[in-house]
Amino acid sequence: MDRFGNVLFENKDIENERLELTDKEAHYFLGPNLTMKNCTLVLKVSARRLFFDGARFINCTFDVKQELKNHQQWVAASLKGCRFTGRLTGCDFGHWPEYSSLPGYQHGSIADCDFTDARLDACRIMACEPSTLRFPKWPCFTILDPLGRAAELRSVKWPGRYGSVVVDELHTHPPLTRALTEHAPTVAKRFDTTPEELLAVIEKFDCIIY
Repeated sequence: MDRFGNVLFENKDIENERLELTDKEAHYFLGPNLTMKNCTLVLKVSARRLFFDGARFINCTFDVKQELKNHQQWVAASLKGCRFTGRLTGCDFGHWPEYSSLPGYQHGSIADCDFTDARLDACRIMACEPSTLRFPKWPCFTILDPLGRAAELRSVKWPGRYGSVVVDELHTHPPLTRALTEHAPTVAKRFDTTPEELLAVIEKFDCIIY
């Protein structure tokens, strides 16, 4: 760590190592020119202390020990064959170069990754192929092609305020959005319904994985 509290991982290849990013006073910068293979990264810091800059992660495990909220930095990372555990809320993954003019964001991607042991809520996949990914099962659910299927999804009545707040606004997501994953108990509480009522509607659509 330097005198400014920055921990830098850049300009190197790292294999078969375990990195614990847990110092609450540090800012962690991964990249540029960083490739990690078969590594485990333990994350226990807030989103504002974790930065990616075009880093490549291949067959790595991200063990999220503290809920990671609103972390768009994932779209500045290339993720292939990675596994995620823990709670992620409001995070975006994939290719979204329009998010920032910084160079690292031109290299964002995601493929062949496994979220089945993670809890995702309000998380999106951007401009990448969702069919290569394994999403968490119920009580999480994933809407595929939410913009393209928005009219179909609006054609039925959703319980509580989920329809008016979420479904009716799917068209406002960025054009590159390919999938949206929600956590049913969380959205049910937020939008005055129950997971069971949500599931009764979700089951009607082949564009929703649960």
